[in-house]
Amino acid sequence: MDLTNCSRVEKFILLGFPHVWGINVSFFAVVLLLYMLSIAGNGLIIVIVRTNSQLQKPMYFFLSNLSFLEIWYTTTVVPKMLANLLLVKTTICFYCCMAQLYFHFFFGVTEFFILTVMSFDRYLAICNPLRYSTIMTFGVCLQLALAAWLGGFFSILFQIIMVLRLPFCGSNIVNHFYCDIGPLLKIAGGDTRWIEALIFLIAVAVIVSSLLLTVISYIFIISTILRIPSSSGQKKAFSTCASHLTVVTILYGAVLFVYLRPSATNSSFRHNKAISVLNTVVTPVLNPFIYTIRNNEVKEALWKLFQRKALTLANE
Repeated sequence: MDLTNCSRVEKFILLGFPHVWGINVSFFAVVLLLYMLSIAGNGLIIVIVRTNSQLQKPMYFFLSNLSFLEIWYTTTVVPKMLANLLLVKTTICFYCCMAQLYFHFFFGVTEFFILTVMSFDRYLAICNPLRYSTIMTFGVCLQLALAAWLGGFFSILFQIIMVLRLPFCGSNIVNHFYCDIGPLLKIAGGDTRWIEALIFLIAVAVIVSSLLLTVISYIFIISTILRIPSSSGQKKAFSTCASHLTVVTILYGAVLFVYLRPSATNSSFRHNKAISVLNTVVTPVLNPFIYTIRNNEVKEALWKLFQRKALTLANE
């Protein structure tokens, strides 16, 4: 698009939340605490998966990928959000905004693909246990993880290039606490209908297809579990996928509300902000707790790690 007759804005103002000092400071403390818990919890999962030989399995390899994604997904948004809660002038440079927009969607889309791969892994483990070890080799796991990361990288790249070419010449006020696609298109000049249509199609392709594959996997998983004769066997089989199913339900519920709409610019930004806080701040904190509380192998590995640290400190 021709920008010769347009002086493009150099900075955006993130409108964020109503600036009331006492409330902002309290909100800052809560978000900071949640962010630190998210980094610590997801980082701890990565450490115990890497250091515990009993967790050298495909399920935990993908779980460590998910935790790594969660760390960066929340980091693309929360540090700037925390800074803006304490500042009156909440600005972000143009290219910083575009970078935040890209990486937010890159990590988010990759997370969908990783969760889909995890559901396929659980399907093989429960429905084809005898062939599981021969199918899900380390090479196959690496290829699936790489495919998920590359899928996330390229699925959003073309849309960001199109947004970069838009003439942002008028308002520079983004009605959000980070650079999200809907508020940016709302203030962009030129015709944004093609970009909105492409974003909607990508959202359908990524969210609906990954959700459909996950649902199909769990239909087979549940039907297989119900055929197990003993109740203890059913409980053990279901416990291996209950954590993943919980995370999938939370994530898809939030994202379907925000992004799966034909027009991004006509969304209710007030509601989107609330859902975005849940998606970018609260959910990354919940995931480590969900996987540790409901997974005996992770709890045992965590307990052994704490025991080793306690022995090390006692011997010093």
